[in-house]
Amino acid sequence: MTEQQNTEEAQQAPAESSPTIEELEAEIARLTKEKEAIAKASAGAVKRRGKEQELKPYQAELIKMQQQLERDNKKMIIIFEGRDAAGKGGTLRRVTRYMNEKHYRVVALGKPSDVNRTQWYFQRYVAEFPSGGEIVLFDRSWYNRAMVEPVFGFCTPQEYDTFMSGVTNFEKELVRNGIIFLKLYFSVTREEQARRFERRKTDPLRQWKLSEVDLQAQEHWDEFSEVKYKMLKRTHTTTCPWTVIRSNDKHAARLNAIRLILNALDYEGRDTSLDYVPDDEVVISGSRELELLKANRIRKGHFSS
Repeated sequence: MTEQQNTEEAQQAPAESSPTIEELEAEIARLTKEKEAIAKASAGAVKRRGKEQELKPYQAELIKMQQQLERDNKKMIIIFEGRDAAGKGGTLRRVTRYMNEKHYRVVALGKPSDVNRTQWYFQRYVAEFPSGGEIVLFDRSWYNRAMVEPVFGFCTPQEYDTFMSGVTNFEKELVRNGIIFLKLYFSVTREEQARRFERRKTDPLRQWKLSEVDLQAQEHWDEFSEVKYKMLKRTHTTTCPWTVIRSNDKHAARLNAIRLILNALDYEGRDTSLDYVPDDEVVISGSRELELLKANRIRKGHFSS
């Protein structure tokens, strides 16, 4: 092809139009937004990693505690209770992440079967109790009968009363038989619960957590507050006390839950450089929670937490 033909073709080709100032500004805005999103995600990942790193020395202590339980052939039961989306599952995962799988079990029982309904109420829970040297962590427990079942009508008033009358003696027998027994209640505010539910609706990685009962939790908030108060009043005892963990800050709740568990047993090799004292802004006694609930009722005319 001659130089003249090339020149003629170049002249005939349509000239590419230059972007307008508005288009350039829109592109700059888009790229800036993308850069900010990447920076935010990166900062969030670094922050999350820092929090996970803070837990690791305490998770190492949990392994030592497990080994002590095994040496002494002792048994431990920890129950995780609280409102939906209060952070129980995330805390359980952090507690057990590095534990020896041979010596712990997480138990999350489903809806009782027709056969279960004919049995003594505690029977299916007792079947999951630990052997010597083992920890069993209940993701919700027999306290379903004190909290969820009466709110949704899954038990009769008589079944509820029978449970409330017998549960403290049942638990005292566990302790008398040498079981190390902890009752943890995770407390979240109504606003934070709503935010977590909304995230579950839109996040495909969390949608599996959203149940039909969860969707009704907000509208039954006051009813849950009422049964929570009754439960603490009847079942917070000297032998088997409740410990309440404020869990709006998930990381603080996880760290302090691990501290509480580590303080339940003396074990060899404890790292004395760590702080094992629970944060009193996060961890409060069941008796203190009762006082706060009563104060709220006086001020507002109803329980609100």
